[in-house]
Amino acid sequence: MSVLSSFSRRHVLLGLAAAAMPLPALAQQCKPSIDASELVAAGKLQMSMNPTLPPQQYVDEKGELQGLNVELQREIARRLCLEPVIIRMNFGGMIPALAAGRFDGINTGMFWTEERSHTMNTVPYAQQTISITVIPDSTANVTTAEQLAGHSVSLESNSYQERWLRSVDKENVAKGLKPMEIKAFPTATEVLAVMRAKQVEIGILIDQTANEMVRRNLVKVLATGLAPAPTTFAFRNRKLAQRFADTLNEMRADGSYGKLFEKFGITQFPADKPFTVAGPGPKA
Repeated sequence: MSVLSSFSRRHVLLGLAAAAMPLPALAQQCKPSIDASELVAAGKLQMSMNPTLPPQQYVDEKGELQGLNVELQREIARRLCLEPVIIRMNFGGMIPALAAGRFDGINTGMFWTEERSHTMNTVPYAQQTISITVIPDSTANVTTAEQLAGHSVSLESNSYQERWLRSVDKENVAKGLKPMEIKAFPTATEVLAVMRAKQVEIGILIDQTANEMVRRNLVKVLATGLAPAPTTFAFRNRKLAQRFADTLNEMRADGSYGKLFEKFGITQFPADKPFTVAGPGPKA
């Protein structure tokens, strides 16, 4: 992967300096089960997160990180005898920062794709789909991807959702339908803001976030279950990725994986598929 641009480098350094948030230290003394040479910093599991997607990851009213991905990282780090550290940053900077060795992994509910599995060491851990949403008083009647033609649509930039939507738009135009007006933003919070300001008609959100926004009466869902794909952790180091996969299998066997996903109402990875490093990873 190419060297970070000066803009991306400044963005990443600011994120690292201002947003690295260590979670509570391990209560017990134990020996890390991954060599220090496989980590960016000995004894620490440092992963990036964009905490704007409740209930997967978000900041509560006290300013504290909460959600499935926060608790997953904390529990896996405990089992590996490492100190969990979360580095808060927008998604757009995460992949180049991982390639540059700024942290150990990405923990932000990222969709798995074949392309990503060639540039990072990916460990799928959950299932995810996409929802079409509008504000509660909207009269829009869009229930299929094809019916998005001609509408203004907002979503997160540099995301699986954006890639899917632009592919849908291309297919619609090829059919002679009107193009969409697509507006991409760094976070789901901004996607919701422009919807509420009625600057766009429709927002594309991952299902769990859409369901949480429905619970808060901020949106209504017109269609759900679109473009199913697994979500994945991603790592710069393959040995660490394998230890993550092994630990997830242990958590599934002892029931803690299922309890955690039930707590947050998030779809579990298929029970008949073991957790593993999916794809070849980056070339040496």
